[in-house]
Amino acid sequence: MPSRLSRISTLVALVLLLLPFTHAHAQRTETQLLSGTGNGKTVKWQFYCTAGRNSGKWTTIPVPANWELQGFGKYNYGHNKDTARGKESGLYKYQFKVPASWQGKVVNIVFDGAMTDTEVKINGQSAGATHQGSYYRFKYDISKLLKYGKTNLLEAKVSKHSANESVNDAERRGDFWIFGGIFRPVFLEALPAAHISRVALDARADGSFKADVYAGGAAADEVVGQLYTLAGQKVGREFKAAVAAGGAPTRLQTTVSNPQLWTPETPNRYRLALALRKGGQTVHTLNQRFGFRTVELREREGYYVNGVKVKFKGVNRHSFWPSSGRATSKALSIMDVNLMKDMNMNAVRMSHYPPDDHFLEACDSLGLFVFDELAGWHAAYNTPTGTKLSEEMVTKDETHPSIIGWINGNEGGHNFDLDPVLDRLDLQKRPVVHAWQVFRGTDTQHYINYDYGNGTHLHGHNVVFPTEFLHGLYDGGHGAGLEDYWEQMWREPLSAGGFLWDFSDAAVVRTDKGGILDTDGDHGPDGIVGPYREKEGSFFTIKEVWSPVFFERREITPTFDGTFRIQNRFTYTNLSACKFTWKLAQLPTPGSSAAPTTRTGTIVAPSIAPTEFGPLKLSLPADWQQSDVLYVTATDPTGREIYTWSWPIARPAQVAQRLAVTTGSGSATLTETDSLYTASAHGVTLTFSRKTGLLRQVRNAKGLIPLTNGPVLAEGEAAFEGLTQHQDGANVVIDAKFAKASRYQSLQWTVYPSGWVRMTAKYFPKDYDFALAGLSFNYPEQEVKGIQWRGDGPYRVWKDRMKGTNLGVWTKAYNNTSTGEPDGTKSPLYPEFKGYYSNFYWLTLQTTGQPLTILCDQEDVYLRLFTPRFAAKPYNTAPAFPSGNLSFMHGITPIGTKSQKAENMGPMGKTNMYYDYSKDPSYAKEITLYFDFSGDNAPAPKKVGKQ
Repeated sequence: MPSRLSRISTLVALVLLLLPFTHAHAQRTETQLLSGTGNGKTVKWQFYCTAGRNSGKWTTIPVPANWELQGFGKYNYGHNKDTARGKESGLYKYQFKVPASWQGKVVNIVFDGAMTDTEVKINGQSAGATHQGSYYRFKYDISKLLKYGKTNLLEAKVSKHSANESVNDAERRGDFWIFGGIFRPVFLEALPAAHISRVALDARADGSFKADVYAGGAAADEVVGQLYTLAGQKVGREFKAAVAAGGAPTRLQTTVSNPQLWTPETPNRYRLALALRKGGQTVHTLNQRFGFRTVELREREGYYVNGVKVKFKGVNRHSFWPSSGRATSKALSIMDVNLMKDMNMNAVRMSHYPPDDHFLEACDSLGLFVFDELAGWHAAYNTPTGTKLSEEMVTKDETHPSIIGWINGNEGGHNFDLDPVLDRLDLQKRPVVHAWQVFRGTDTQHYINYDYGNGTHLHGHNVVFPTEFLHGLYDGGHGAGLEDYWEQMWREPLSAGGFLWDFSDAAVVRTDKGGILDTDGDHGPDGIVGPYREKEGSFFTIKEVWSPVFFERREITPTFDGTFRIQNRFTYTNLSACKFTWKLAQLPTPGSSAAPTTRTGTIVAPSIAPTEFGPLKLSLPADWQQSDVLYVTATDPTGREIYTWSWPIARPAQVAQRLAVTTGSGSATLTETDSLYTASAHGVTLTFSRKTGLLRQVRNAKGLIPLTNGPVLAEGEAAFEGLTQHQDGANVVIDAKFAKASRYQSLQWTVYPSGWVRMTAKYFPKDYDFALAGLSFNYPEQEVKGIQWRGDGPYRVWKDRMKGTNLGVWTKAYNNTSTGEPDGTKSPLYPEFKGYYSNFYWLTLQTTGQPLTILCDQEDVYLRLFTPRFAAKPYNTAPAFPSGNLSFMHGITPIGTKSQKAENMGPMGKTNMYYDYSKDPSYAKEITLYFDFSGDNAPAPKKVGKQ
């Protein structure tokens, strides 16, 4: 047993060994919040607004906040050019104490963001020059202005409109909401007299590490570094260097063997612990998280991270929340990044300014590539102002491994003098991009048409990634057109992907208008998600199109052996790291509220390297063909669902044969008058026009079923020559005759003794290319309460947005949501009720009267439910709908974007194509529907969701 003296000696040695990093605990930067941390946690300050609502009096306001959302001043959208120009300011006061122990330290007051010009006083004395620029962290050394251990007074004047016209041009005249106020946290930081003021890092994929450490204040001798895992394990030995003279940064260097690299798929991070020493004693410590990774832009090749070419599956994101404007929170940042990851995105562009630090932290930890952006919307900061703001942006954000590039302004808002500033500031030398410009080997043109070329874009020589594409106004864009664009981007070597415009609808709560949500007309409803992050249909389309697991198309036939051919579209991950499961489901019947009957199993994840193809083999039970649908779910290595795909096993004809009741007691009968046929069976009475063959009226023992005026061809009725009728056993059959040149080939009604009715029609589309093809009926929309249906859902589709749905039985309550348009004070309801639904099998309308069930026995039929409500100024986002309001379609319309017609967005945006120059009847479109008019079916369930 060691002696007491030796134990003491060992303890002393251990203390001395740890001294640089244990003693440092008392020498860390100390912080004290003066405000809250975000829109969910605020602190009341005194406030005086100089113009607009509630102006001219002292009151209180939460900080951080934008004052418009708190009932002050005037709302401004950037395009209105600040009508309160120069008049609207906010005066803030806040009393605070600082510890007496801070005397002798360097104390800074830090503002993370204030709109727009900010003057700061401490105890009546100016803290420094007015800061101009809204989205940037700025600070003042107030050490000599404070009363230590006593109460201090902070005063701030925030002018909404800047005295610097270049700031107004760059920030306040853009296509986004313009606010005023201190909208990000305010805090104090206390540093030792000798301290570390800034750290710039460059940690590369080969393990090489360097850091430029900037020392401030009193003199110090050396800087010591030590790397750790986030779990606290040391990585390598400590490394150090003497403090550089003359204020130059001190360069530290080391090398790590086989570091765990940072990528969006594997966001591995490390911690750097720094100690500033003087006379052998640690005087200040600092910890900084970072990631090892290498970013390269290889001209005429692509964007590379860690030596691997990447394609950006990205989106633009504003810092925004409806009830708080630009004041956000850590929880909101995490939610937004998770939503992007849920859509299988790997990148985000900061539009059009640097974000909150917690958003970048979420991108670091959860995994997203980031392009950080200096503000400039069609106009730029002047060089002195832009230089200062560039410095503020880079010094705050530079250590985030998620940031792989800087953007100098948007759509012409580029000050070329600032490019070398960004180059100089960034130790990592990340690429600098100009959004919507050919610059330094990149082409980022916005909203290019599909396959646009002639020596430019994907037919040119630059690395192409539109920093905005598929402008998602209302329900258009985003998912609409994305499959065409993405498949082209995927296969083109010079494409680096792109960034959708944009993430969420910018609908702000109008405290001056009773709390309604306002998108400033068509300026703000551009999101994939709604203002409160409601998922619109494009959310799920993007999720499927950008899935890193790609299924090659195949049919499920009786010879199916359980094998799919899939491609790995991850950038770095082998599919063996993912999980796959299958599910077989027997779906419920019309009117049933029962859940599907299911069987499940796991799938051995295949070893398929990125970009490679391989088999995915399912071991299904021998009787798998007895099921209705097969689902396969892929989950990434973190447990996040990649996507769930579905394939029909039972086809519509099989399901219709099981469900249609074509027998019954007695026989159907028919009477005729000069203008009508009247058929009767099982208490059901139907009348048909003898002139047109159209259904006129339906009654049963319970009353009227208001389905009328069908089937009408989607683009006009065909020439008609007469009806004939005959008895087919117990059934009544009515046949229509058509002129030789008619588009209709045949129309037949069969009335069964059960009260069920079968309708079969054959027709030719109107032209070789056509917008719409199908048959329509009328049903009074005001009597519809909801629907239960079997088909793809729960979201509607467009011709150029077919992905993002699953086959199942769905229920949905009626709504009149117009995508992206707020409805009074309420948030929009999703999924929308009205529109087109693919892969239709059957429906049961829930009505104010009795339900109506209709079956379809053909594949590839779309159900059309009424006509959606479109915006007054819809641009290209109000496609044509057929006549009637309940339709069964073979051809539907695509939808465009704010700036593009659907026809310019790729093959899926073209009109429907049909070619049969000989009018061969075998190529005629055919549709067979069964109608349950008997009144025997049970009401459909009233809940909304999937069964």
